[in-house]
Order: sequence, then structure tokens, then C-alpha cells
Amino acid sequence: MLKQFAYQRFVRQRFAGQRSARQRSAPRFWQSTATSVVSLVCLAVLWNAAPTARAQISAASLPASQNPAGAQQPAAQTGDDQNPAETLKLNVNVVGLFFNVKDKHGALIPNLTKDEFELFEDGKPQTIKYFSAESNLPLTLGILIDSSGSQIRVLDMEKQVGGAFLRQILTDKDEAYVIDFNIDAELVQDYTRDVHRLQAALNKVKINSGVTMPTLPGAGGGPVPTAPGSQRGTVLYDAVYLSAHDMLAKEVGRKAMILLTDGEDEGSQLKIKDAIEAAQRADAIVYVLLCADRGYYGSFGVGYSGESEMRKLTESTGGRVINVGNKFDKLREAFDQIAAELRSQYNLGYTSTNPKQDGTYRKLEIKSKQSYKIQCRAGYYASARDKEP
Repeated sequence: MLKQFAYQRFVRQRFAGQRSARQRSAPRFWQSTATSVVSLVCLAVLWNAAPTARAQISAASLPASQNPAGAQQPAAQTGDDQNPAETLKLNVNVVGLFFNVKDKHGALIPNLTKDEFELFEDGKPQTIKYFSAESNLPLTLGILIDSSGSQIRVLDMEKQVGGAFLRQILTDKDEAYVIDFNIDAELVQDYTRDVHRLQAALNKVKINSGVTMPTLPGAGGGPVPTAPGSQRGTVLYDAVYLSAHDMLAKEVGRKAMILLTDGEDEGSQLKIKDAIEAAQRADAIVYVLLCADRGYYGSFGVGYSGESEMRKLTESTGGRVINVGNKFDKLREAFDQIAAELRSQYNLGYTSTNPKQDGTYRKLEIKSKQSYKIQCRAGYYASARDKEP
């Protein structure tokens, strides 16, 4: 355990060093207009009676005991339910949730009101205090791209379609970053709203499996998938943890990660549960686009089993897995679906009937009175933001 913790600290220090050359700008919240500031003051007056505490939905690090390393836009609500995102920026004990609503065919449902939902925490009903159908809040987005050997036949496709998605989704209020992972995790591009820099970062990503074969049939040699049991191959779980803990945990508003990967992890020091917990503590929605050339795995006698763990990750955080294989059109369609979901989110806030900030995990459930499907994170950790380890 101590060895794992030492590795995690080393990797995070190295990862942070990749960011040291860039001076971060002030948080986007403080760059908002005077109107937004006046709104916050008014909200603070309205909520004077609310208990003062840190927002429960964010925490920066894992428990010490683990030592881990084209839908319509919904209509906005009015009145006291307006601007729930600002509630997360005040020291008010409010739990915030972003979620999507879909019919039985998977189509997004807009224009619903808070009276059409029921909210439960650990099975106990909660009162929805703030609600809106927001699609214009600032978005912080991480693109995590797998450059291990198994991606050799799909990497160029991921770069091209991923760049087009960023040009489509990002506005002047949004920021994104790019992480490349193979035998190590590297921050290729820090936060920026410049899509040209993001595309350039994607273009820099190269295959690196740490293993080469000079006589690779049909390819003239090159990287190959890392066999099970090897030391390092694809540090997927480590990359998700670093993205959540070091990049997203301190951000506010809407936060999401998109993983372009086959879902196979080989060599991470952390486990899938550590990656899930870090994403939940950062309040980050995780999408996984499974870009898996299963025939390539078969040609090396290596089994494919990445999808099940990726479903655990996405279902726990309010995202989903989209299987695109090695098809260009499927990948483009998957990005279009994610863009539509991020633009069609509902946003609610509530004060838990359990006021304890004891670090325990609380299960969340939103029910639709019309039996629509709710896509939302599974829970949160009831603890104030921890100090850096």
C-alpha cells in the first residue's frame, strides 16, 4: 500500500509538473458579468437561513485509508428555481445534480418541470429546492485518448473525429484539455478554449505500447497489445484518476470526461474503484467511446474484456458507454450524441435531510413520474473538500 501511495504521489507530481509552465487564469466564475455577481448577492440573501458549509458534491482526494494514487434545448425555469449553478459557488450546503431524461427509445426529453421528478438519497425522499433546464452553463471537458498498441488502427480516426467534436461543442465560455495515456499518462494540452491548440495536441499523440515487434504481419513492425501480466501497458485507471483529481476536482459547473479507448487497463497502480471514486468526488460525468478493433486482439491471442469495467465507470458518474468499434461513422455519431446530451441537461439542487459531512457515500436516485429514463450519477461523497495529500 505504501508503495502504491508513493507511486501515486510521484505520478501526480510529474503530472503537475507538466502544467507548471502555464499560469492558470482566474476561475471562470470570477470572470462573469456584473449581472451574475448581483444575482449571487441576491441568492445569498435569500439563502441566509440555510446552513453554511462546503458544497457536499466535491472533494479533492480519496480516503486516506485507501492511499490511492440534435435534441431540442429544454426551456429554462423562472423564479426562485433559476440559476442553480450559482448555488454551488456559495458556501451553502447544497447538493447539485446534472442529468438527462430520455424516453424508452433513447430520445432526449426537453421542457420538463421539477414537479415531474422525485428525488431520493439513500432511499429517503428529498425536497428539490432549485431546478432548471440549463444548456448554456460553462463546460469543463477532458479528452482522454488511449495511445497504447491496441489502438494503432483507430488512433487517426479518433484524432480527426475528436477534433471535429471539440469545434462543435466548445463555446467561448468553455475549456478543454487533452490527456494521452499508454504506459504512462501525460497532459498533452492544459486548459484552453482554443480548438486549434486542442487539435494540435490530438495530432501529437503517437502510439506507444512499450513493446515492439519488427515483423508485425501486414504492418512492417510496430507496437502490439500488452499481454496480461506485464508490468505496464495501458494505465487507463491512473489516467482517469489524474484527470478527475488533478484537473476537474477544483473546477465548478458542468464537468465531463470523454475516454477514447478499448477499455483495457494493463499496469495501472490504481483500481477501477479508485478511478470511479475520484470521478464521483470531482462531480465529473464520464463517457467512454469504445474504439476497439477486436480482430486485432484476436490476431495476437489476447482476449478482450474492457467493456464491463467501463460500464461501471460510466453508470456511476452519469455517463454511458458507446461502442463504436473501428467505424468512422459510428464514432462521429457517438460524439453527436454526447454533444446533444451535454446541451440538454437538467440541473437540480437540494439540501440533504442528512446534514452530516462524515465522508460516507450517499446513493442518489431521481424518478420520473412519467416513467422516463433518468441518466444521472449514482451518488456522492458527503464530505468537505480535503486538503492535498
